[in-house]
Amino acid sequence: MERYLHILQNCRLFHDIQDTDLLKMLHCLGARIEHFDKKHSIFLEGKPAKYVGIVLSGSVQIIRIDYYGNRSILSEARQGDLFCEAFACAEIKEMPFSVIANEPSSIMLIDCSHILRTCEHQCSFHHQMIFNLMKNLAARSVEYHQKLEIASKRTTRDKLLAYLTIQAEKAGSNCFTIPFDRQELADYLDVDRSGLSVEISKLQKAGNLRSRKNYFELL
Repeated sequence: MERYLHILQNCRLFHDIQDTDLLKMLHCLGARIEHFDKKHSIFLEGKPAKYVGIVLSGSVQIIRIDYYGNRSILSEARQGDLFCEAFACAEIKEMPFSVIANEPSSIMLIDCSHILRTCEHQCSFHHQMIFNLMKNLAARSVEYHQKLEIASKRTTRDKLLAYLTIQAEKAGSNCFTIPFDRQELADYLDVDRSGLSVEISKLQKAGNLRSRKNYFELL
């Protein structure tokens, strides 16, 4: 656990918790670390939502595949990020999506019931963790509404520009990188890849955009 301490310190769940308390907490929570190969399933759609995940290395994608096999990327979690906390807290019977390792990844798994229910010792840092969890759920709600804002756009061009604008605001700059390649971006926006490439090309020719792989510059 100690080798990942510097990563956990930057995780929203453990904000304002001292290092010595954090190590005690992980033991109390029964946290465990598992390693996953690229494209390996961490959580499967249809299975009970029980665990909260924290990315220690690598990255994961939260995806949904419809009846016809079309894949949509709902979000991505990178090193230090928390994922699936909302569904685990809600104790839903079936996960509405799957979580897949986007590359070889190490994941910390914590039973959410151990987070929400304080132990017999009534540790003060446990209350801080619950407060952190509530703040993270609120932030996740904001991200969800941003995704809805993008999805509500009618055209591929409008969806792309809405997404890039949000990314620029997050970066605090008109130059930024995104966590997706072209196919993944198309899956995230729920658009056709070839149509997406056409719109990116048009925007570049019009002088509205510069792009190279996952680097973008809004002009």
